[in-house]
Amino acid sequence: MNHRPIPLPVRKLVPFQEWSPAIHYAQFQTVAPRLFPGRRLYDFEILYVCHGTLSVAMEHITYTLSPGQLIVLPSGVYHENVTLAVPTTKLIGIHFDFLGELNINREEDMVVNEEEVMGEKFAVEAVDQTCSPLTEEPVYNASHECVQSMENLIHEFSMRPLGYQLVCRGLMLNILAYLIRSQVYRRISGASVHGQKVKELMLDMEKVPAAAWTNSIIAERLGMSGDYTSKLFRQIAGIPPGEYLRSIRHREARKLLQETDWPIERIGELVGYPDIHYFSRVFTATEGISPRGYRKLSRVL
Repeated sequence: MNHRPIPLPVRKLVPFQEWSPAIHYAQFQTVAPRLFPGRRLYDFEILYVCHGTLSVAMEHITYTLSPGQLIVLPSGVYHENVTLAVPTTKLIGIHFDFLGELNINREEDMVVNEEEVMGEKFAVEAVDQTCSPLTEEPVYNASHECVQSMENLIHEFSMRPLGYQLVCRGLMLNILAYLIRSQVYRRISGASVHGQKVKELMLDMEKVPAAAWTNSIIAERLGMSGDYTSKLFRQIAGIPPGEYLRSIRHREARKLLQETDWPIERIGELVGYPDIHYFSRVFTATEGISPRGYRKLSRVL
């Protein structure tokens, strides 16, 4: 019986709260102009260009990275790296897996020996339903905060003080979050005229979350059909309009509960829920605690 090879990387829907990345390698690299041998990895790698130029050939596409950019190299996909700058290119290299599933003891354990491929060892790429796979469009412009997290991760991984594994996991989650958020900015910046209208709408929803942002009002505002509006909004924001609105309202409610002594009823009205019972149900379903309980807990903490 012929078995078709499994497409790599293997992707799996995993909610964000279950992501638990493990770090296998984190280091600065200073490299002279060089063509590296082609290879595949069992885990994932982030390569960030501090200065110089990096070229990566992968799946018939060549990506050329300038300082400030990074690439996420997927598990199991053949690629070739070339450093081009004279005298050197300085990189940050981080090897990781999304779910803490690999047992990596040596650097050699991360690279596939093509004469003895262990197919069951390829790490899974975790994907939350609200975002695209990070390796789908693998090149990113790294924010200042993202670079800081990478540098701090290298320090922790190199020095290995007590509890460094916990700190590295947290820093890696920060890095992944920055990359996921940048997907939204990338979709907006590359959006059509209709996409720019969605961007303006999102900003208005942020400013006035209590307004009656029904699907029909949103569609009328954009001058589109309801179905197309929902589809386009999800493409750009990563989530449907109703879910985006609920996230804004919930964030604003938490802020007001923490920072004011206003009655719960007033806060509900200000964020778009004039019915206090409905506000309480929605808030509790999202936060796991009632608005009144959340306020008490925030004062204790």
